[in-house]
Amino acid sequence: MFQTYRRGLFILSFLAAPVTLYLVYVISPYAQAFYIAMTDWRGVTATPDFIGFDNFIRLFSDGIFWKAVTHNAALLVLLPLLTIVIALFFAFLLNVGREGRGVAGVAGSKFYRVVFFFPQVLAVTVVAVLFQQVFRPDDSGMLNAPLMALGLGPFGFLSDPGLAFWSVLGVMVWQAVGFYVVLFSAGLASIPRDMFEAAQIDGAGRFSLFFRVTLPLLWDTVQVAWVYLGILALDVFAIVWVMTDQHGGPDFSTTVMATEIYRNAFQYFRFGYASALGVVMFFFTIGFAILSLRLSRRERIEY
Repeated sequence: MFQTYRRGLFILSFLAAPVTLYLVYVISPYAQAFYIAMTDWRGVTATPDFIGFDNFIRLFSDGIFWKAVTHNAALLVLLPLLTIVIALFFAFLLNVGREGRGVAGVAGSKFYRVVFFFPQVLAVTVVAVLFQQVFRPDDSGMLNAPLMALGLGPFGFLSDPGLAFWSVLGVMVWQAVGFYVVLFSAGLASIPRDMFEAAQIDGAGRFSLFFRVTLPLLWDTVQVAWVYLGILALDVFAIVWVMTDQHGGPDFSTTVMATEIYRNAFQYFRFGYASALGVVMFFFTIGFAILSLRLSRRERIEY
């Protein structure tokens, strides 16, 4: 009994510091945000007035909020789907894509891994500024210059409400896909080569090799990638804020929940309303993560 007691004290002595830090710097800010969401605090008073759920009632009748939710929901579906499909395709080519006997990646696969990963070393704001120049609506833009030379432009990739959202999505996929190519490549490298070679001997082509061998064995990695990309889609801020007109425009065609939180807090000084937005976003993110893990759960394949 005494040994068990001493062991418990020993474990608690190691847990005390990290648990305290977690409570102070993680749980406490969440609790404060939930409280502020039920006040009319504007950031300048020491004692804000408690107004209950008024901010949430106002929130759900706000058209801009619903535009932001719609854009986040579209990103929630399209960003993980496009990024994972493209990353799986390239990872498969870099590891198992060479034709002929044996299992190997395409020629120059090591070089391609570095090229694909390059966007990850750039800060998000740098990527946003870079693509502002790529999408310039004149003959100095990287996309519009050749299009105008062919008589097809110019296109307002960031100034046209019908194109701006898709331009933001394209940039997000471009930035994210390299990391997941490397992630899926690491997963493929952990799969015994014998399994691929046995499938080839049995007559499996590249299509069957991908869908019947590669994808089932990488399912756990794909599941994690989907959750992380979904959280990224809900939490996107810097690219939209820096790259787009009017920080979410034009005409709120690219606005997302994170930009509306910042706008309401630091431009309109409605901290209570911004906190209500943050609380809704928090529950969206937690709900998405739980739902994704439950729906994508399947029996683990041992090898």
